[in-house]
Amino acid sequence: QVQLVESGGGLVQAGGSLRLSCAASGTIFSIKTMGWYRQAPGNERTFVAAITSDGSINHVNYADSVKGRFSISRDNAKNTVYLQMDSLKPEDTAVYYCNAGGARTSTTIGDYWGKGTLVTVSS
Repeated sequence: QVQLVESGGGLVQAGGSLRLSCAASGTIFSIKTMGWYRQAPGNERTFVAAITSDGSINHVNYADSVKGRFSISRDNAKNTVYLQMDSLKPEDTAVYYCNAGGARTSTTIGDYWGKGTLVTVSS
């Protein structure tokens, strides 16, 4: 089994910054893709950013709404993914969820979700 724990959420004023972290634990051999999704009240969960390891190369993708403001990175040695969020807007307010895709353990390959961390951006 793989457990994901997010941290770094909180309350920030518009224009401010936050850095989210997500640490994966368990007997993990590798994680193909780590990413972030968010869900605002009354809305569906939507994609924010993802980073996929391909050997020594990382491929990143962003939702159009966060391009140029958010930056995703990962530390494979720590099985941790980060989301640096700058120039935050009130519409970024949501619960942010971490996702690990293609997580390989000694017995399984699967996708996992964290429980989420709340980001609130005040105007």
